[in-house]
Amino acid sequence: RMRRLLAGTGWKMNNGVSETQRYAATLNQWAAQHDLSAIDIFVLPPFTSLHAAAHAFADSPVRFGGQNMHWEDAGGWTGEIAAPMLVEAGCHYIELAHSERLQHFAENYPAVRLKVDKALAFGLTPIICLGETAQEKAAGRADEVLAEQVLTSLAGQADQRVPDTILAYEPRWAIGGAEAASPDYVAERHGAIRNILRQHRGEAAA
Repeated sequence: RMRRLLAGTGWKMNNGVSETQRYAATLNQWAAQHDLSAIDIFVLPPFTSLHAAAHAFADSPVRFGGQNMHWEDAGGWTGEIAAPMLVEAGCHYIELAHSERLQHFAENYPAVRLKVDKALAFGLTPIICLGETAQEKAAGRADEVLAEQVLTSLAGQADQRVPDTILAYEPRWAIGGAEAASPDYVAERHGAIRNILRQHRGEAAA
Protein backbone atom coordinates (compact mmCIF):
# COMPACT_ATOMS: atom_id res chain seq x y z
CA ARG A 1 0.00 0.00 0.00
CA MET A 2 1.14 3.58 -0.60
CA ARG A 3 2.59 5.33 2.45
CA ARG A 4 0.77 8.56 3.25
CA LEU A 5 1.89 11.60 5.14
CA LEU A 6 0.31 11.96 8.54
CA ALA A 7 0.06 14.99 10.81
CA GLY A 8 -1.78 15.13 14.09
CA THR A 9 -1.85 16.62 17.53
CA GLY A 10 -2.74 15.15 20.90
CA TRP A 11 -4.46 17.69 23.11
CA LYS A 12 -3.69 15.98 26.42
CA MET A 13 -5.87 17.39 29.25
CA ASN A 14 -6.66 20.58 27.33
CA ASN A 15 -9.47 22.06 25.22
CA GLY A 16 -13.01 21.69 26.50
CA VAL A 17 -16.09 21.96 24.31
CA SER A 18 -15.94 25.69 23.55
CA GLU A 19 -12.20 25.63 22.86
CA THR A 20 -12.65 22.58 20.63
CA GLN A 21 -15.21 24.49 18.58
CA ARG A 22 -12.91 27.51 18.28
CA TYR A 23 -9.92 25.34 17.35
CA ALA A 24 -11.94 23.43 14.76
CA ALA A 25 -13.21 26.61 13.13
CA THR A 26 -9.65 27.84 12.66
CA LEU A 27 -8.32 24.49 11.45
CA ASN A 28 -11.25 23.93 9.09
CA GLN A 29 -10.71 27.34 7.53
CA TRP A 30 -7.04 26.53 6.98
CA ALA A 31 -7.85 23.06 5.59
CA ALA A 32 -10.29 24.49 3.07
CA GLN A 33 -7.50 26.58 1.57
CA HIS A 34 -5.01 23.74 1.07
CA ASP A 35 -4.76 20.56 -0.98
CA LEU A 36 -4.76 17.79 1.61
CA SER A 37 -5.20 14.88 -0.78
CA ALA A 38 -1.77 13.45 0.10
CA ILE A 39 -1.94 13.83 3.87
CA ASP A 40 -4.15 12.64 6.71
CA ILE A 41 -4.74 15.20 9.47
CA PHE A 42 -6.13 14.33 12.87
CA VAL A 43 -6.65 15.65 16.39
CA LEU A 44 -6.93 13.73 19.66
CA PRO A 45 -9.23 15.67 22.02
CA PRO A 46 -10.09 14.70 25.60
CA PHE A 47 -13.08 12.39 25.91
CA THR A 48 -15.46 15.16 27.00
CA SER A 49 -14.74 17.02 23.76
CA LEU A 50 -15.22 14.14 21.32
CA HIS A 51 -18.88 14.95 20.72
CA ALA A 52 -18.01 18.57 19.97
CA ALA A 53 -15.21 17.44 17.67
CA ALA A 54 -17.57 15.13 15.78
CA HIS A 55 -19.88 18.03 14.99
CA ALA A 56 -17.13 20.58 14.37
CA PHE A 57 -15.21 18.38 11.91
CA ALA A 58 -18.25 16.76 10.28
CA ASP A 59 -17.68 18.43 6.89
CA SER A 60 -13.89 18.61 7.20
CA PRO A 61 -11.04 16.32 6.08
CA VAL A 62 -9.77 16.43 9.67
CA ARG A 63 -10.35 13.20 11.57
CA PHE A 64 -10.21 12.69 15.31
CA GLY A 65 -9.61 10.01 17.89
CA GLY A 66 -9.30 9.16 21.57
CA GLN A 67 -6.29 9.42 23.83
CA ASN A 68 -6.66 6.02 25.50
CA MET A 69 -9.06 3.11 25.83
CA HIS A 70 -9.67 -0.15 27.69
CA TRP A 71 -9.15 -3.61 26.25
CA GLU A 72 -12.64 -4.87 27.14
CA ASP A 73 -15.83 -4.16 25.19
CA ALA A 74 -17.76 -3.16 28.32
CA GLY A 75 -18.05 -4.01 32.00
CA GLY A 76 -17.19 -2.94 35.52
CA TRP A 77 -14.28 -0.68 34.70
CA THR A 78 -15.12 2.62 36.36
CA GLY A 79 -13.69 5.62 34.56
CA GLU A 80 -12.63 3.68 31.47
CA ILE A 81 -13.67 4.03 27.81
CA ALA A 82 -14.27 1.08 25.46
CA ALA A 83 -13.58 0.77 21.74
CA PRO A 84 -17.29 0.55 20.80
CA MET A 85 -17.89 3.84 22.61
CA LEU A 86 -15.12 5.53 20.62
CA VAL A 87 -16.47 4.15 17.35
CA GLU A 88 -19.96 5.38 18.23
CA ALA A 89 -18.49 8.81 19.00
CA GLY A 90 -17.06 8.92 15.46
CA CYS A 91 -13.40 8.26 16.28
CA HIS A 92 -11.04 7.01 13.62
CA TYR A 93 -7.83 6.85 15.69
CA ILE A 94 -6.91 5.73 19.18
CA GLU A 95 -3.64 6.75 20.83
CA LEU A 96 -2.02 4.02 22.91
CA ALA A 97 1.08 3.78 25.14
CA HIS A 98 1.78 7.49 25.42
CA SER A 99 4.78 8.03 27.67
CA GLU A 100 2.67 9.85 30.26
CA ARG A 101 0.40 6.81 30.56
CA LEU A 102 3.45 4.57 31.01
CA GLN A 103 5.15 6.86 33.51
CA HIS A 104 2.26 7.98 35.69
CA PHE A 105 -0.39 5.27 35.31
CA ALA A 106 1.74 2.11 35.35
CA GLU A 107 0.70 1.04 31.86
CA ASN A 108 2.84 -1.48 30.00
CA TYR A 109 3.15 -2.95 26.53
CA PRO A 110 1.48 -6.31 27.28
CA ALA A 111 -1.62 -4.26 28.15
CA VAL A 112 -1.08 -2.17 25.03
CA ARG A 113 -1.11 -5.36 22.99
CA LEU A 114 -4.62 -6.15 24.32
CA LYS A 115 -5.74 -2.64 23.38
CA VAL A 116 -4.27 -2.94 19.88
CA ASP A 117 -6.18 -6.19 19.38
CA LYS A 118 -9.43 -4.54 20.42
CA ALA A 119 -8.85 -1.37 18.42
CA LEU A 120 -8.24 -3.29 15.19
CA ALA A 121 -11.22 -5.55 15.86
CA PHE A 122 -13.48 -2.50 15.95
CA GLY A 123 -11.94 -0.73 12.97
CA LEU A 124 -9.98 1.89 14.90
CA THR A 125 -6.47 2.83 13.79
CA PRO A 126 -4.17 2.46 16.80
CA ILE A 127 -1.41 5.05 17.14
CA ILE A 128 1.16 3.08 19.13
CA CYS A 129 3.68 5.31 20.87
CA LEU A 130 7.23 3.97 21.06
CA GLY A 131 10.29 5.44 22.70
CA GLU A 132 13.17 5.01 25.12
CA THR A 133 13.76 6.73 28.46
CA ALA A 134 16.84 8.80 29.26
CA GLN A 135 18.30 5.88 31.20
CA GLU A 136 17.74 3.47 28.33
CA LYS A 137 19.26 5.94 25.87
CA ALA A 138 22.34 6.43 28.07
CA ALA A 139 22.79 2.68 28.32
CA GLY A 140 22.74 2.37 24.53
CA ARG A 141 19.56 0.29 24.64
CA ALA A 142 17.29 2.52 22.54
CA ASP A 143 16.84 0.12 19.63
CA GLU A 144 16.57 -2.90 21.93
CA VAL A 145 13.77 -1.15 23.82
CA LEU A 146 12.02 -0.21 20.58
CA ALA A 147 12.18 -3.81 19.41
CA GLU A 148 10.58 -5.04 22.62
CA GLN A 149 7.84 -2.41 22.40
CA VAL A 150 7.06 -3.04 18.73
CA LEU A 151 7.06 -6.82 18.93
CA THR A 152 5.00 -6.89 22.12
CA SER A 153 2.44 -4.41 20.81
CA LEU A 154 1.91 -6.32 17.57
CA ALA A 155 2.15 -9.86 18.96
CA GLY A 156 -0.74 -11.97 17.73
CA GLN A 157 -1.49 -9.75 14.75
CA ALA A 158 -1.05 -11.11 11.25
CA ASP A 159 1.70 -9.49 9.21
CA GLN A 160 -0.85 -7.97 6.85
CA ARG A 161 -2.49 -6.11 9.74
CA VAL A 162 0.70 -4.27 10.68
CA PRO A 163 0.13 -1.49 8.11
CA ASP A 164 -3.27 -0.89 9.73
CA THR A 165 -1.43 0.53 12.72
CA ILE A 166 0.62 3.71 13.16
CA LEU A 167 3.94 3.35 14.95
CA ALA A 168 4.72 6.76 16.44
CA TYR A 169 8.25 7.26 17.69
CA GLU A 170 8.40 9.71 20.59
CA PRO A 171 11.65 9.66 22.59
CA ARG A 172 10.44 9.66 26.17
CA TRP A 173 13.53 11.55 27.33
CA ALA A 174 12.63 14.53 25.13
CA ILE A 175 8.98 14.96 26.16
CA GLY A 176 8.61 18.05 28.28
CA GLY A 177 12.38 18.41 28.48
CA ALA A 178 14.83 21.05 27.37
CA GLU A 179 16.59 18.75 24.91
CA ALA A 180 14.82 17.82 21.69
CA ALA A 181 15.73 14.83 19.56
CA SER A 182 17.68 15.82 16.47
CA PRO A 183 16.29 14.94 13.02
CA ASP A 184 19.23 12.59 12.47
CA TYR A 185 18.59 10.79 15.75
CA VAL A 186 14.90 10.40 14.94
CA ALA A 187 15.74 9.12 11.45
CA GLU A 188 18.06 6.51 12.97
CA ARG A 189 15.32 5.27 15.29
CA HIS A 190 12.81 5.22 12.42
CA GLY A 191 15.28 3.10 10.48
CA ALA A 192 15.70 0.78 13.44
CA ILE A 193 11.93 0.32 13.78
CA ARG A 194 11.63 -0.43 10.08
CA ASN A 195 14.45 -2.98 10.33
CA ILE A 196 12.72 -4.63 13.28
CA LEU A 197 9.56 -4.98 11.20
CA ARG A 198 11.52 -6.22 8.20
CA GLN A 199 13.22 -8.90 10.29
CA HIS A 200 10.15 -10.10 12.15
CA ARG A 201 7.22 -9.13 9.93
CA GLY A 202 8.58 -9.11 6.40
CA GLU A 203 9.43 -6.56 3.76
CA ALA A 204 5.82 -5.65 2.97
CA ALA A 205 5.07 -4.70 6.57
CA ALA A 206 8.36 -2.78 6.85
